[in-house]
Amino acid sequence: MTVEQLRIAQEAKPFQRFDICLADGQRIPVPSNEFLWLPKKASRTFVVFRTPEAYRIVDLLLVTSLDFLNGRARRRRTQKR
Repeated sequence: MTVEQLRIAQEAKPFQRFDICLADGQRIPVPSNEFLWLPKKASRTFVVFRTPEAYRIVDLLLVTSLDFLNGRARRRRTQKR
């Protein structure tokens, strides 16, 4: 994964929600382009915000893929009883 690929996903018009998939299987949701901060200078790290006060610094080398959600919210199926 490159920072340019992340930047393209962040700047897409219209924005399409996606998850950042990490090498250890974790998924970091990016519900809006405002939740992702990419430094202007070349860097191995970027920031994903959960709330204005809570954020996660991610090493780009740990990102394996971006999983686009096609604008639909993920829903769990419930079994009918």
